[in-house]
Amino acid sequence: MLREKKAQIVSDLTEELSRSTIIIATNYQGLVARQMAELRNALAKADVGYHVIKNTLVYRAADQAGKPHLKDIVEGPTALAFGYDDAVIAAKTLNQYIKSTTLPLEIRGGLLGDRVLPPDEVVSLANLPPREILVSRLIGQLQAPVAALHNLLSYPLRGLVTVLTNRAQATSK
Repeated sequence: MLREKKAQIVSDLTEELSRSTIIIATNYQGLVARQMAELRNALAKADVGYHVIKNTLVYRAADQAGKPHLKDIVEGPTALAFGYDDAVIAAKTLNQYIKSTTLPLEIRGGLLGDRVLPPDEVVSLANLPPREILVSRLIGQLQAPVAALHNLLSYPLRGLVTVLTNRAQATSK
């Protein structure tokens, strides 16, 4: 490759690394061009980029983008999936595609922010429930102590009301 072309690839890759919220490394050996195109199309529908790039160019771009930990998951023939918005969507889409096909594709690891994720943590991230469910669970957990405090404070008042009601009924008979 010409130096100018390599410099352009590194520049483009540095921009993608800076924009991405999660980067997932996979192997790609054993995939034919048609299968690779199908994988890229499936990931593109979820706004996930998928590229095969020389490791030396990835290392340079990782240093320039301030993500040196990416070097820990890029080894041998590697393709990178870039998730730009929600990290869970990228991991979920890739994991579902791997499960739904019989391709010899495996996740090697991920980079979430500055944290390197082993393959099992990327799969765990993919198996998380949707964001809306997680938010509703969090709200429920936040409301539970307040509801318990309300019940605790209102119990003596309810007891007094019950005693007064019973006394009023007893005197009216």
